[in-house]
Amino acid sequence: MNIPMHNDSKKKKAEILCVGTELLLGNILNSNAQWLSLQLASLGINHYRQSVIGDNTKRLQDAVIEASNRCEILIITGGLGPTPDDITTEAIANAFDTPLEEKSKLWQEIKEKISLNKSSIALSNRKQALLPVGAEVIPNPTGTAPGIIWSPISNFTILTFPGVPSELKEMWKDSAIPWIKRHGGTGSVFISKILHFTGISESSLAEQIPFLLQQENPTVATYASLGEVKIRITAQSNTAKEAEEILLPTEQQLKKTFGNYFYGTNEDNLASVVINLLRKKKETLAIAESCTGGYLGKEITAIAGSSDVFLGGIIAYSNEVKRQLLHIPSELLLKYGAVSEQVVEKMALNTREKLGSNWAISISGLAGPGGSAQDKPIGLVHIAIAGPNGCKLIQERFGQHRGRLGIQKLSVLRSLNELRILLHEQS
Repeated sequence: MNIPMHNDSKKKKAEILCVGTELLLGNILNSNAQWLSLQLASLGINHYRQSVIGDNTKRLQDAVIEASNRCEILIITGGLGPTPDDITTEAIANAFDTPLEEKSKLWQEIKEKISLNKSSIALSNRKQALLPVGAEVIPNPTGTAPGIIWSPISNFTILTFPGVPSELKEMWKDSAIPWIKRHGGTGSVFISKILHFTGISESSLAEQIPFLLQQENPTVATYASLGEVKIRITAQSNTAKEAEEILLPTEQQLKKTFGNYFYGTNEDNLASVVINLLRKKKETLAIAESCTGGYLGKEITAIAGSSDVFLGGIIAYSNEVKRQLLHIPSELLLKYGAVSEQVVEKMALNTREKLGSNWAISISGLAGPGGSAQDKPIGLVHIAIAGPNGCKLIQERFGQHRGRLGIQKLSVLRSLNELRILLHEQS
């Protein structure tokens, strides 16, 4: 096989190559690539490409050779196990016509780990001790699959890691970071922060900050999802502290420009922000859902520690349940219908009283695809938020084009955001 000539003149770059047919089929979320991307940015390594290859030796060999002509550091995850479809180590050795050699000390360590787990030692595990000649071992403190650091040609190094995220992260911290700092650092550090906004469209947001979107350091980019907009700010400097100082003025300007549309940073979501606000105020929340069918409760209880403030909820899907559990008068349901501000207001007030909470959210609407009327189209949603100072009513027409799940999600986001604003106003 012809070994490629590496271009020494190009700037230092890295690529990520993830191995596994299960990734291509979508059976497993490729969280490793995202995590490694953040790690490379924090170390100041230029990173322009990611690839996923199935468990196929020829395609993996080709991918490695192609990468060697583009980058100086190739990070590979997956395919280091003992089974026949774990072909990463053999494939990269073949790509550079290099034989494998058994590391006797490594094989002994693997056997000891398997014995500690009280499993029978399979001969297939022995392949994990076979590494390309000249490769340096990356120890795996918890698993049996070691990684390698190997430079098969000039100015090109391969680092391999298992696909198991916990093993990858520990090995990266112990071995990759020290190696990159010795050999691969560029002297620059990238710091990113995500700002979250809701109640404003991406286009409206972008129209107000054209000058920020044209900045070079820090860079500013917008991303939209259903009911929300994200702004990513990325700053580059020699140290993390300097990068954060560069990033801060832009962050402050965005928060000032968009005021109440801004609700959180990085890993925040509306449910976590609301829970934290309630916790600070030492207040509680209860909910009553109709068209969202438990979606709001799911979002709230997905947050660890939500039991500090969330008392519970009632899924009052049928009118009979609204009457029996929430004590909604039959005449109110007959006169205005379940999807009405009169009914949703009563749902919130009665839920607050029945569960003894400081706050209560109720939602009733038409998520579709059927059941619409001329005065009550698909996408019509009524929300009520009952609190210490009364009850706020919100009406939304999300539109049939959002689809059933879209209408449910938008209803949940709007209700949480309205409660967030009320909590801020009463602080």
